[in-house]
Amino acid sequence: MAFGIKLHVWGDFACFTRPEMKVERVSYDVMTPSGARGILEAIYWKPQIRWVIDRIHLLKPIQFTSIRRNEVASKASAATAKSAMRAGSGDIGIIIEEDRQQRAALVLKDVAYVIEAHFEIMDLRFEKDAAESSRDDNAGKHLSIFNRRAKGGQYFHHPYFGCREFPVNFELIEGALPESTMSDGERDKDFGFMLHDLEFDQDPKTKAVKQTTPRFFRAVMKNGTIEVPPFHQALA
Repeated sequence: MAFGIKLHVWGDFACFTRPEMKVERVSYDVMTPSGARGILEAIYWKPQIRWVIDRIHLLKPIQFTSIRRNEVASKASAATAKSAMRAGSGDIGIIIEEDRQQRAALVLKDVAYVIEAHFEIMDLRFEKDAAESSRDDNAGKHLSIFNRRAKGGQYFHHPYFGCREFPVNFELIEGALPESTMSDGERDKDFGFMLHDLEFDQDPKTKAVKQTTPRFFRAVMKNGTIEVPPFHQALA
């Protein structure tokens, strides 16, 4: 059985970066399912559940703005880190002052969405009381914990819209959805192919990730709502 939730999220800025843009960030027009999942996992995550995004509702017109952000030009090398671990010493850090670059970013502003989602129980072996309770009982426990945390504004780390400098405000919805301020002409749009989420190919023995494959879906908004297909139907 799937247990669903509705979460109202909003903020001043958002950036859901298009993967085809290599250097300067350009945001998708709307929040991606993977971005929505990240918000839910920031509030409540457990290894035995998996969040599945069902719908994304837009509450405000799509608006873009251009900003400049400080970023570093390089990233820490995995090979250097492994070498330092084997040697017991080594310089694996990045000196930000020497590696800083200013890059332009085309981001969304004044955003608001409603995330409709449910979670699935992955494996009851993770549950301490699996022998004494059913799958639905455990799902009800997780739902209750999420609702309590969302109502109280609790989170493991502050949720954000794509980049950590764009924090998310959120509240649990238990009744009707908030009123949208979008005009009738803005409620229907084909956004083309959008990132759904990443598929991780793990080694069955070590559980290490061998390969990461992005999957995409055709994002079509009808009456202000984007229906998100199941992950297995997304295109690689």
